[in-house]
Amino acid sequence: MSRSIFVAHFKQTVGKAPMEYLSQWRMLLAANRLTRSADSIVTIALAFGYESESAFSTAFKRIMGCSPRQYAHGCRPADHPQLAPATTFSPSESV
Repeated sequence: MSRSIFVAHFKQTVGKAPMEYLSQWRMLLAANRLTRSADSIVTIALAFGYESESAFSTAFKRIMGCSPRQYAHGCRPADHPQLAPATTFSPSESV
């Protein structure tokens, strides 16, 4: 299957492009870790492949609609309609 056919089929099936879906999934896993562990934001950022807390915070805010610190204090994906299709699961973190 070609890459362009895969992307079109994935988007038709899931409703999002593969990279958008993956980015949201990754941030939902990070959000889960923010609320369920005592790890610092920088530790979580490094665990999810970001080189700095700043880069992670920028990506997190773009995708989740609030900063990691705000998320840890009550901001939730359900507050952000762009995440609605991806929040039908309960991510269990294995990272």
